[in-house]
Amino acid sequence: MTRTIVFLCMMICAAPTVAQEGPRESSGLARYAGGGFVDRRFGGTELELSISQGVPWRVFTVADPYRLVVDFREVDWTGATPTALDASERVKSVRVGSFRPGWSRLVAELAGPLAVDEASLAVPPDGGAAKLRLTLQEVDDAGFRARAGVPVDPNWTLPKPQAVQPKPRAPGAPLVVVLDPGHGGIDPGAQRAGVKEADLVLQFARELRDVLLRSGNYEVVLTRNADAFVSLEGRVAAAHAAGADLFISLHADALEEGNAHGAAVYTLAGDASDAASAALAERHDRDDILAGIDLTGSDDRVAQVLLDLARLDNGPRSRLMARHVVTGISDALGAAHKDPLREAAFSVLKSADIPSILIELGFLSSQNDLRRLQDPAWRAGMAAGIRDGLAAWGIEDKALSRLRRK
Repeated sequence: MTRTIVFLCMMICAAPTVAQEGPRESSGLARYAGGGFVDRRFGGTELELSISQGVPWRVFTVADPYRLVVDFREVDWTGATPTALDASERVKSVRVGSFRPGWSRLVAELAGPLAVDEASLAVPPDGGAAKLRLTLQEVDDAGFRARAGVPVDPNWTLPKPQAVQPKPRAPGAPLVVVLDPGHGGIDPGAQRAGVKEADLVLQFARELRDVLLRSGNYEVVLTRNADAFVSLEGRVAAAHAAGADLFISLHADALEEGNAHGAAVYTLAGDASDAASAALAERHDRDDILAGIDLTGSDDRVAQVLLDLARLDNGPRSRLMARHVVTGISDALGAAHKDPLREAAFSVLKSADIPSILIELGFLSSQNDLRRLQDPAWRAGMAAGIRDGLAAWGIEDKALSRLRRK
């Protein structure tokens, strides 16, 4: 005989009954033990997932695109391959990984509107492997949207952000640099030959942090210091909370077409400088969406106009920083991308009051770049080049500040 644990909501408007009992806290990390999505013979789609023990969980759906999201506290996804997780024609792709401290997430991008019909987590009395079972049925778009949305739960919802007061700065105090290693957790970024972009850029961010700290001219904050997901909005919020003087996002993407290689530095622009830059910016935003983020109601046109006005001052500062960083990288390594100064609408660069750049350290789609990114000596040269570029920018930015105030 089994018992059923359901953590929080089932976003279901039909009438399936789901028992709600059992512990709300996990005694340890559960492990993926097999299973995934399959299409049932007589219609509908089913997710059967085995994990080593019962844990609190929740399930909901999100639109634009159609997604199913299942949160767990907490699952080690080792062995959860794409083939094992997705044998359904109605599921386009499945992502798994850490989402926030103490929580893991599974996100399935659906080929069409599928609503949760039944959901349960069965746990044997002896505390052995638990089995999650979800059944999905086709509905129309209106029916999907009527049931979709992130549930409100006090155990999950983060506290409302408090107003950030600018930190008092003594004359000559070190600049606060926020380093943003891209991707992480449920979003591994580009992958090549068993190497994940999220791991590479985190390693480099830690090394660059140490180089900047040794110079004595900077305080350094990382938006993440583990293999954990941080939303684009959360990365920018972390920069504001740290009182950042400048923001540097770090990536090592892959291009499906072309043979790009070498480092490139991006600043924010509505119109991308080329098609490849536009594709990278679109992919970054889509990665955030596919991690299960619900952007409903996030568009505020009045706020956007005010932000655009604020960027009139910081846009030139960001472009100046980009030029100095490219010079520093070229001087340190002898080469960079053939067209190293680029522009695109990367959401992570949209902070209105912090000079921000995004550095593509290289491209995992290039075998030579992949080799360099794994070479500690090359990474040390790259870090030194960025440090020198920031130092040159700081001198010129300070000189220009008097003109800006006029």
